[in-house]
Amino acid sequence: MDRPDLTRYLRQLGELGGPELFLDSMTADEVRAAIAAGPAASGRGQRPAPLDRGAAPVPAPAPARRHKAPAPPDPRPPGPLRELEVAASGCTLCRLHAGRKTVVFGEGDPAADLVVVGEAPGQEEDRTGRPFVGRAGKLLDLLLMAAGFPRGRVYICNVLKCRPPDNRNPQPDEVGTCTSTWLHRQIELITPRVLLAVGKFAAQALTGSDDAIGRLRGRVHAWRGTPLVVSYHPAYLLRSPNVIRDAWLDYQLLRAVLDEQA
Repeated sequence: MDRPDLTRYLRQLGELGGPELFLDSMTADEVRAAIAAGPAASGRGQRPAPLDRGAAPVPAPAPARRHKAPAPPDPRPPGPLRELEVAASGCTLCRLHAGRKTVVFGEGDPAADLVVVGEAPGQEEDRTGRPFVGRAGKLLDLLLMAAGFPRGRVYICNVLKCRPPDNRNPQPDEVGTCTSTWLHRQIELITPRVLLAVGKFAAQALTGSDDAIGRLRGRVHAWRGTPLVVSYHPAYLLRSPNVIRDAWLDYQLLRAVLDEQA
């Protein structure tokens, strides 16, 4: 058997994708005939019929190794806020860590003029790691946009960073632990010009009052010197569309507070 013929045949078989080849009983004429037939004769990816099943197989050339693409860079800028987020991702300070999928720390502009504080992550937030991404999140986006606050220019977070089981209400000890350990420091690092608390638990945590939303909304409070506006949680607005106009007025008040500081 001529070596050039055999070399060409092996190369051709490798291009066809054949996994193995039997050579013992093949003559040089048979090799030439197979080469002359070309790839179309066998069909791409099919193995030539062996002439001798007892012969030792010759493995086809190994495919070229694919190099794994490098991971994309983290788009969040480094700094104290990012360091706080990394620390929060391993938090085990309360019972909620046992059932969570993700710590929902917050997202948005780390130098935002406005920080929106909700109550706790829901199922979708726990799955994605992002706050306010469900139907309530879409309504929040609309209300913010109507007041001139595109979502990309604000910072959004929750009092609790982990989802309570079955979306139950936050417990007082959970609120106390999360606000003192994570939320307060989070707001201090962002240094917003105004705060918006949506929902009873966020409003009470930041105002220090036990009053209901109906008594807290419609006026400006302060959290450590930063103006604070209170409004209904978007999930409540979806169930109670009759108070959406009141919520719209809260967002207009929020806009006015910020404009007065310009």
